[in-house]
Amino acid sequence: MKYLVSASEMRRYDSNTIEKIGIPACVLMERAALAVAAECGSGTGSRHALVLAGMGNNGGDGLAAARLLAEKRWQVEVWCVGNRERASAEWQRQRRILENYPVEFVDAPRRREYTALLDALFGVGLSREVSGPFREAVELFNSLEGRKIALDLPSGVDSDTGKIWGYAVKADLTVTFGFCKRGLALYPGCGKAGKVVTADIGISPVSFCGQEPGMYAYDEEPALLMPARRQDGNKGTFGKVLLVAGSRNMAGAAVLAARAAYRAGAGMVKVVSVEENRIILQQAVPEALFGTEEDLKESLQWADVIALGPGLGKGEKALESLRQAVCGSGKPLVADADGLNLLSEQRELGRLLWEQGAGGRKIILTPHPGELARLTGKSVRECQSSLPETAMELAAEIHGTVAAKDARTIVCKAGHAVCVNLSGNSGMATAGSGDVLTGIIAALLAQGMEEFEAAAIGVYIHGKAGDRAAGKTGEYACMAGDVAESLSFGNILEI
Repeated sequence: MKYLVSASEMRRYDSNTIEKIGIPACVLMERAALAVAAECGSGTGSRHALVLAGMGNNGGDGLAAARLLAEKRWQVEVWCVGNRERASAEWQRQRRILENYPVEFVDAPRRREYTALLDALFGVGLSREVSGPFREAVELFNSLEGRKIALDLPSGVDSDTGKIWGYAVKADLTVTFGFCKRGLALYPGCGKAGKVVTADIGISPVSFCGQEPGMYAYDEEPALLMPARRQDGNKGTFGKVLLVAGSRNMAGAAVLAARAAYRAGAGMVKVVSVEENRIILQQAVPEALFGTEEDLKESLQWADVIALGPGLGKGEKALESLRQAVCGSGKPLVADADGLNLLSEQRELGRLLWEQGAGGRKIILTPHPGELARLTGKSVRECQSSLPETAMELAAEIHGTVAAKDARTIVCKAGHAVCVNLSGNSGMATAGSGDVLTGIIAALLAQGMEEFEAAAIGVYIHGKAGDRAAGKTGEYACMAGDVAESLSFGNILEI
């Protein structure tokens, strides 16, 4: 996995590395500068670099990088912005060292084009609007031609939330030190970062000293995260998924969810839907069993996992299906789409389900921002601007797991680190994509995966399948059915 650290966590790990482990700050700074210089390249010919440096340790990293580039015969300009009287001790050290090298200090850039432009203005910890001479510097820096490399974080991006503090550097590459910062993973900040490279400078998990980061992302091959497959198993071994989905003229959602559940490894899938959908479902997913609302009580007893909501509608029959799923079963429940809309309207039924969660029932909700707003009583804008916090509040309320879907889906459960999904692409912003996700998560639950992991890994492999599908069709042409059909995994065997 990839750790995503906050500014306060990074400061703690930095301090632990220096004070408890004993690696000097100047060594960390030198290794950071070496990583940046390496990314600038080592070509021949005339090479010009501009270093925009603030007065903190991030600026010190920039000064050290300027020295290393000068040693490689680059022509280097250093443009310092800020009050030197407030410069950090490490910045002062690097400034004194740099006086011995052929580096030109400038009050403004001397050229319009550079081979490399290094942004070392702020780094982590920025918590106020970029204004005055800093704003002017960022605007001018962005207007210059050349490859822009941000040190640790593009200046103007909030390290914790990805918020843009008015103005921010637009980097082609960000070299972040030790661990990836949250703001590099979350929108809109990640849109300013370009390609992100995490450099090992000596701050490692040893530096956690028992306090691991509260946020992470998966970056493994999806096959390595899937449940093991028993070679002596049968269709019952790999779990029975019950999909309560599809209303009249809305069979497609049930089809997509059922196909995804099978593609993600479920042994058996049964779809409970309206009678009008029987022929469509039997033709589109002949592997699936079919039942009607009248069969629901029996189907609930048959199932290992219940997934409710895709294309269900909000009529009386849909409400009765939800009521039976809540009151007539204690089995794991994945609620999406109209299942979430019904829960937001039927507060008493919702409270009963949350009480079941407190009693141990496995509950996963997969709301998009609009559904999250209805469930929490907040506005869509409020939900999107504080997605991790809002999702965690709801997860605590329901005593379950919330996968808050957005460009960066956030998976939360009380007592767990927050999982941020970095897979996927714009082609997945299409009707039916959420139905595919519902089927995947239900299948993982049915195969015995724990609730939180089923949601977090389900979201990740859903995004990876979307990336595979878009690789074939392009993001414009990608459809939810392409995502479902792109689910494929290596042969992971149980030993």
